[in-house]
Amino acid sequence: MVMSQFDYVFAIGTCFALLDAYNNGANDVANSWATSVSSRSISYRWAMLCALVFEFLGAVTVGARTASTIKDGIIPLTAFHGNAGVQMLAFTCALAGASSWVMFCSKNSVHVSSSYSLISAIAGVGVAVVGADQVQWGWNGGKGLGAIFAGLGMAPVISGGFGAIIFMMIKLGVHIRKSPVKWAIYTSPFFFFVAATVCTLSVVYKGSPNLGLSDKPVWYILTVTFACGGGVGALAAIFFVPFLWVRVVRKDAAVRFYMLPMGPLLLKRPVPVESEVPTVPDYAVIQKEDLLFDDDSTASPKLHDQGDAPGVLSKQPVVDEKNASIDSEGTQKSYKELQAEARKRFHARLYQRRGPLGWAMRFLRDNPMHDGEFYELKNLKTAVIRLPALLTVALLYGVNYDIHSAQTGIAGTPEGRRMERVYAQAEKYSNEVEHTYSFVQILTACTASFAHGANDIGNSVGPWAVIYATWKTGVAVDKKATVPVWQLAVLALTLCAGLATYGYNIMKVMGNKITYHSPSRGCSMELGAAITVLIFSQYHLPTSTSMCITGATVGVGLCNGKIRAVNWQRVGLLLTGWIFTIPIAGTLAGCLMGLVINAPHF
Repeated sequence: MVMSQFDYVFAIGTCFALLDAYNNGANDVANSWATSVSSRSISYRWAMLCALVFEFLGAVTVGARTASTIKDGIIPLTAFHGNAGVQMLAFTCALAGASSWVMFCSKNSVHVSSSYSLISAIAGVGVAVVGADQVQWGWNGGKGLGAIFAGLGMAPVISGGFGAIIFMMIKLGVHIRKSPVKWAIYTSPFFFFVAATVCTLSVVYKGSPNLGLSDKPVWYILTVTFACGGGVGALAAIFFVPFLWVRVVRKDAAVRFYMLPMGPLLLKRPVPVESEVPTVPDYAVIQKEDLLFDDDSTASPKLHDQGDAPGVLSKQPVVDEKNASIDSEGTQKSYKELQAEARKRFHARLYQRRGPLGWAMRFLRDNPMHDGEFYELKNLKTAVIRLPALLTVALLYGVNYDIHSAQTGIAGTPEGRRMERVYAQAEKYSNEVEHTYSFVQILTACTASFAHGANDIGNSVGPWAVIYATWKTGVAVDKKATVPVWQLAVLALTLCAGLATYGYNIMKVMGNKITYHSPSRGCSMELGAAITVLIFSQYHLPTSTSMCITGATVGVGLCNGKIRAVNWQRVGLLLTGWIFTIPIAGTLAGCLMGLVINAPHF
């Protein structure tokens, strides 16, 4: 079977669509779950499982609507004048430019918006193919670049407002009251109700066009939405409140999560004898651990308690003005040397694992590459032998990464001291209260993940839908081209794979790198971001989930009442990355399209 030019372009376009979805998962999805992992409400492994479920559901049931904006809202499909080949090539180059930029940024732990990367790339391709006058620079009924880029300023502010309002409700209604633990338990069904209502509203009101749910009357939408939210809130009151009361107030360490279905029967358990075993985890941002990872996949020096500030960074080792550490023997060590030593300690722990990752790490250690060039025969043989171990490490390294510890920085370095100052500006609340909101945060994180799947799946599936429809029919598609559900499903799975295997690289620089995190703060951030994303998605505006969660994080951080409670250096770096994404991604895609379409051909 001879492949035509259409077949080649379709194959390449499909690869870049999958790569773009993978990068989206490693970048934006990782950012969405960084808040939950930073607050210690959920482990990285459970976060990946929840993300897989809810990203998939959000993409399949809701994602088709935002795909239409990426597909035909920036470059009018009529501008191609029915040239199917040029249309396929244009969207393929857009995916190539956007995915290349996001991959470069993810590799260097620079967080950018995959949404705006693709939007900018499509605009750049449009300039190269049909001219700047054909690109929809204005509002274009809410689908043009003017409307989309307006979200660059609006989304973080709106999300920050929502997050601040929700956290202030918790702060005024729970944290500063005389009995915060009891009030946290009493009000927890309300937050379950809010999170469930937001998620249900997105499914019913914005449901997949094939379901026809958005055509229902308003009374039907409101009834179903509040009924589902009220049902979840009622279940929380019946089963979750008794569980929390026994575990937190009575301090019954024997109560486990699987006992939740017992509900009120748990209240009949005999009051336990006081035990030294803690019934709730310690949610302090910095824990007392033997080995903590630094900002470069490594481990940092030990942390110690200091006076009445438990868990703050140790003053040792000391760093002088030239960013060098002085060890116990008086030898100066640079920041890079500290990172290298910490990386060795981290890998030493992995060598001791019994599972596949431990085997792979030991195999790579015991079978290093030989001296000389890579193409020498002995190195080629070694590379082939090392390949299975390399693949194993690529798949499992991120699953075993300690995200929480990586966000604190190396003790004593400028970064570590900066984060210590930021954390000192935030008021710390009791672990019993925070434990209550750790369960709520898991639900809000799932809601945020659902919202992300609904909104950001359009980044990859929009161009891919055009490429697929053009390849299948042989003619340029019009505005009525639909997005197959199987495409949404495939890219949703690819998106989750990006989170599982490479998301740690972005997650380690988010969350606690911006401000102090805790479960009560985290659920406010995630719920505020989820509401904002769903509102923008309803109006067909592919906003950036990373911008929303960042804005909500800053908004909640400012609720501490101190401007220094936010790491403005990190916020400035994020803002710089967002701004530079627009010209760089657009130029990459535009130049690539210009080179390909004007290349000599026979």
